[in-house]
Amino acid sequence: MNENLLPIIISSAAFVIAMITFFMVRNRKETPPPTDNFSSKPLQLQAYERITVLAERIAIPSLVSRASQQSNLSAREMQLLLLESVKQEYEYNASQQIYVTPVAWEAVKNLKDQNMLIINQVASTLPPDARGIDLNKRLMDFIISQPKGQLHTIVLEALNFEAKKLMK
Repeated sequence: MNENLLPIIISSAAFVIAMITFFMVRNRKETPPPTDNFSSKPLQLQAYERITVLAERIAIPSLVSRASQQSNLSAREMQLLLLESVKQEYEYNASQQIYVTPVAWEAVKNLKDQNMLIINQVASTLPPDARGIDLNKRLMDFIISQPKGQLHTIVLEALNFEAKKLMK
Protein backbone atom coordinates (compact mmCIF):
# COMPACT_ATOMS: atom_id res chain seq x y z
CA MET A 1 0.00 0.00 0.00
CA ASN A 2 1.27 3.45 -0.79
CA GLU A 3 2.56 5.11 2.40
CA ASN A 4 0.94 8.41 1.40
CA LEU A 5 -2.53 6.83 1.29
CA LEU A 6 -2.35 5.38 4.81
CA PRO A 7 -3.05 8.64 6.70
CA ILE A 8 -5.94 9.44 4.37
CA ILE A 9 -7.51 6.00 4.84
CA ILE A 10 -7.07 6.04 8.61
CA SER A 11 -8.31 9.60 9.02
CA SER A 12 -11.35 8.89 6.83
CA ALA A 13 -12.20 5.80 8.87
CA ALA A 14 -11.68 7.70 12.11
CA PHE A 15 -13.90 10.54 10.97
CA VAL A 16 -16.70 8.19 9.92
CA ILE A 17 -16.53 6.36 13.27
CA ALA A 18 -16.47 9.66 15.13
CA MET A 19 -19.50 11.03 13.31
CA ILE A 20 -21.49 7.83 13.77
CA THR A 21 -20.67 7.86 17.48
CA PHE A 22 -21.58 11.52 17.84
CA PHE A 23 -24.94 11.17 16.08
CA MET A 24 -25.79 7.97 17.95
CA VAL A 25 -25.28 9.77 21.26
CA ARG A 26 -27.17 12.89 20.22
CA ASN A 27 -30.17 10.99 18.82
CA ARG A 28 -30.51 8.39 21.56
CA LYS A 29 -34.02 7.98 22.94
CA GLU A 30 -34.62 8.66 26.62
CA THR A 31 -35.47 5.69 28.81
CA PRO A 32 -38.00 6.14 31.61
CA PRO A 33 -36.58 6.41 35.13
CA PRO A 34 -36.81 3.34 37.40
CA THR A 35 -39.90 3.12 39.59
CA ASP A 36 -38.21 1.92 42.79
CA ASN A 37 -36.56 4.14 45.40
CA PHE A 38 -33.01 3.08 44.59
CA SER A 39 -31.06 5.68 42.66
CA SER A 40 -28.29 4.47 40.43
CA LYS A 41 -27.33 8.01 39.43
CA PRO A 42 -24.26 8.18 41.67
CA LEU A 43 -22.98 4.89 40.27
CA GLN A 44 -23.71 6.01 36.74
CA LEU A 45 -21.93 9.34 37.20
CA GLN A 46 -18.94 7.57 38.73
CA ALA A 47 -18.88 5.22 35.74
CA TYR A 48 -18.89 8.17 33.34
CA GLU A 49 -15.99 9.65 35.29
CA ARG A 50 -14.04 6.40 35.02
CA ILE A 51 -14.66 5.89 31.33
CA THR A 52 -13.73 9.52 30.71
CA VAL A 53 -10.39 8.79 32.37
CA LEU A 54 -10.18 5.63 30.26
CA ALA A 55 -10.75 7.62 27.06
CA GLU A 56 -8.06 10.09 28.11
CA ARG A 57 -5.58 7.33 28.96
CA ILE A 58 -6.04 5.41 25.69
CA ALA A 59 -5.80 8.55 23.55
CA ILE A 60 -2.68 8.25 21.42
CA PRO A 61 -1.02 11.42 22.77
CA SER A 62 -1.39 10.10 26.33
CA LEU A 63 -0.14 6.64 25.38
CA VAL A 64 2.90 8.08 23.62
CA SER A 65 3.63 10.42 26.51
CA ARG A 66 3.61 7.60 29.07
CA ALA A 67 5.56 5.21 26.83
CA SER A 68 8.22 7.74 25.83
CA GLN A 69 10.10 6.89 29.03
CA GLN A 70 10.98 3.57 27.35
CA SER A 71 13.35 5.16 24.84
CA ASN A 72 15.50 2.08 24.35
CA LEU A 73 12.76 -0.06 22.75
CA SER A 74 12.55 -1.05 19.12
CA ALA A 75 9.52 0.11 17.14
CA ARG A 76 8.03 -3.39 17.35
CA GLU A 77 8.50 -3.50 21.13
CA MET A 78 6.98 -0.02 21.43
CA GLN A 79 4.04 -1.11 19.26
CA LEU A 80 3.40 -4.07 21.57
CA LEU A 81 3.76 -1.88 24.67
CA LEU A 82 1.23 0.66 23.33
CA LEU A 83 -1.23 -2.06 22.31
CA GLU A 84 -0.92 -3.79 25.67
CA SER A 85 -1.51 -0.49 27.47
CA VAL A 86 -4.72 0.08 25.53
CA LYS A 87 -5.93 -3.47 26.21
CA GLN A 88 -5.16 -3.28 29.93
CA GLU A 89 -6.86 0.08 30.39
CA TYR A 90 -9.94 -1.14 28.54
CA GLU A 91 -10.15 -4.46 30.38
CA TYR A 92 -9.64 -2.76 33.75
CA ASN A 93 -12.68 -0.55 33.11
CA ALA A 94 -14.89 -3.04 31.27
CA SER A 95 -17.22 -3.38 34.25
CA GLN A 96 -18.28 0.26 33.82
CA GLN A 97 -20.37 -0.67 30.79
CA ILE A 98 -23.05 -1.86 33.22
CA TYR A 99 -23.67 1.71 34.36
CA VAL A 100 -23.42 3.70 31.13
CA THR A 101 -25.57 3.71 28.03
CA PRO A 102 -24.75 1.18 25.33
CA VAL A 103 -23.99 4.07 22.99
CA ALA A 104 -21.46 5.56 25.42
CA TRP A 105 -19.73 2.22 25.87
CA GLU A 106 -19.72 1.64 22.11
CA ALA A 107 -18.02 5.03 21.66
CA VAL A 108 -15.25 3.98 24.05
CA LYS A 109 -14.94 0.60 22.34
CA ASN A 110 -14.66 2.34 18.94
CA LEU A 111 -11.93 4.58 20.35
CA LYS A 112 -10.01 1.54 21.60
CA ASP A 113 -10.35 -0.27 18.27
CA GLN A 114 -9.45 2.77 16.20
CA ASN A 115 -6.35 3.58 18.26
CA MET A 116 -5.14 0.00 18.04
CA LEU A 117 -5.67 0.12 14.27
CA ILE A 118 -3.72 3.37 13.98
CA ILE A 119 -0.84 2.01 16.08
CA ASN A 120 -0.66 -1.13 13.95
CA GLN A 121 -0.97 0.71 10.64
CA VAL A 122 1.61 3.36 11.47
CA ALA A 123 4.00 0.72 12.83
CA SER A 124 3.68 -1.23 9.58
CA THR A 125 5.07 1.75 7.64
CA LEU A 126 8.35 1.77 9.56
CA PRO A 127 11.49 -0.12 8.53
CA PRO A 128 12.40 -3.22 10.57
CA ASP A 129 15.28 -1.45 12.32
CA ALA A 130 13.17 1.53 13.49
CA ARG A 131 13.27 2.58 17.13
CA GLY A 132 10.36 3.12 19.47
CA ILE A 133 11.01 6.85 19.33
CA ASP A 134 10.46 6.71 15.57
CA LEU A 135 7.08 5.05 16.05
CA ASN A 136 6.05 7.57 18.71
CA LYS A 137 7.08 10.49 16.50
CA ARG A 138 5.19 9.08 13.51
CA LEU A 139 2.09 8.49 15.67
CA MET A 140 2.16 12.06 16.97
CA ASP A 141 2.70 13.43 13.46
CA PHE A 142 -0.31 11.44 12.31
CA ILE A 143 -2.51 12.70 15.16
CA ILE A 144 -1.46 16.31 14.64
CA SER A 145 -2.21 16.04 10.92
CA GLN A 146 -5.88 15.11 11.49
CA PRO A 147 -7.84 18.06 10.10
CA LYS A 148 -11.23 16.83 11.28
CA GLY A 149 -10.30 16.32 14.90
CA GLN A 150 -9.32 13.36 16.96
CA LEU A 151 -11.75 10.61 17.86
CA HIS A 152 -10.86 10.76 21.55
CA THR A 153 -11.99 14.40 21.67
CA ILE A 154 -15.32 13.50 20.08
CA VAL A 155 -15.77 10.54 22.45
CA LEU A 156 -15.05 12.80 25.43
CA GLU A 157 -17.68 15.27 24.22
CA ALA A 158 -20.20 12.43 23.86
CA LEU A 159 -19.44 11.14 27.38
CA ASN A 160 -19.76 14.66 28.77
CA PHE A 161 -23.11 15.07 27.03
CA GLU A 162 -24.40 11.76 28.45
CA ALA A 163 -23.20 12.55 31.98
CA LYS A 164 -24.82 15.99 31.91
CA LYS A 165 -28.14 14.43 30.95
CA LEU A 166 -27.94 12.37 34.13
CA MET A 167 -27.39 15.47 36.25
CA LYS A 168 -30.64 17.13 35.11
